[in-house]
Amino acid sequence: MLLDFLSAKERAPAECLVKVNGQEITALYPFLLEITVQCGRAEAATASLTFETRRDELGRWTVQDAELLTPWAPVEIHAAFGHRTEEVMRGYIREVKLDTPQDAGAAQVRVECQDDSIRLDREHHRKTWGSSTLPSSDRLLLMEILSGYGLLPHPKNEGGQDRLVGIAQDDTDIKFLKSRAEFNGYELIFREGLVYFGPMRLDADPQDTLLIYAGADTNCLSLTAQVNGHQADAVAYDAPAESGDGVSPTTVDPNLTVLGRQRADSRAAGLEPFVWRLQAEAGADANRLQALAQQKANELDIQRVHAEGELDGTLYGHVLQAGLPVGVDGLGDWLSGTYYVDTVTHTFNPQGYRQRFTLLRNALGDNLGALPGLGGVLAQVL
Repeated sequence: MLLDFLSAKERAPAECLVKVNGQEITALYPFLLEITVQCGRAEAATASLTFETRRDELGRWTVQDAELLTPWAPVEIHAAFGHRTEEVMRGYIREVKLDTPQDAGAAQVRVECQDDSIRLDREHHRKTWGSSTLPSSDRLLLMEILSGYGLLPHPKNEGGQDRLVGIAQDDTDIKFLKSRAEFNGYELIFREGLVYFGPMRLDADPQDTLLIYAGADTNCLSLTAQVNGHQADAVAYDAPAESGDGVSPTTVDPNLTVLGRQRADSRAAGLEPFVWRLQAEAGADANRLQALAQQKANELDIQRVHAEGELDGTLYGHVLQAGLPVGVDGLGDWLSGTYYVDTVTHTFNPQGYRQRFTLLRNALGDNLGALPGLGGVLAQVL
């Protein structure tokens, strides 16, 4: 069990703060029934805000006629822990839906939001990036696209491909950036006005540890972990021969950081090699096939251990973020350790603040005592 006495958490009921057009929607809080925010490393963050709405004697409705909740209004959602706040998501209102059933007392307004990536999905562009005399790069095209929307690249971004020539864009900016992220095997995450464009951040400092069966320090209400042995250990492909029509069989191993004391693959089982073969891609050269095989090998590797569960947001005292590692303690020496956060669903309602999550891992064995920084020091106290 890890100690929390040096953490920044405050044991105060978690609250939700919502801003629209930069102003907190204080007048609408009494009608707010629930907020659900879905965040993930592979998809845009979305939010759903549900309000009850009432009609007064003049025929005006309390929520929709307040004219605060309109499409394309900028929105921010924060979790407040005492005097400290952490952002859950920011973006824009995408749609507003009014539901008026037969029972007038059950009328509701539902507001759907999406993160900043929705701004990049408004206009179709036709452009060619890079020429023989002036090559471009993924770093340059990302910066140029983001600057038009007032967004900044994350300081931990990777550069992607250099010396790009004749890269055609015939789509919206977000779809083009997603294709470039996929080409590089990168994640594309919009958060707090920054855009992360890079590989899985398995080496980042872990978030506060999820504690199971830890007495008064418990913050995880439930967790289920599953080890999947039917994940290939490597990926093979047929690379075009340097000359002639032949091919050269090539096998690619995952190159991810190991999130535990030992890999969770089947290499030590004494069985035949477990290799998945990459399907041919028309027109792909050797470099492209190598990149595709590496992406597939890494994605198979990180899916070896899967966990899902639910946090009490007040007891955890933080917003769990997708696309970053987190420690899990209380599952024993085999399954405890560092995991990678795949998705988080945040729910604020009268029952409190809950965070449902899915985690991924490519290893087994409790490595919390070996974590760098404060988490590792605390893990060795007991």
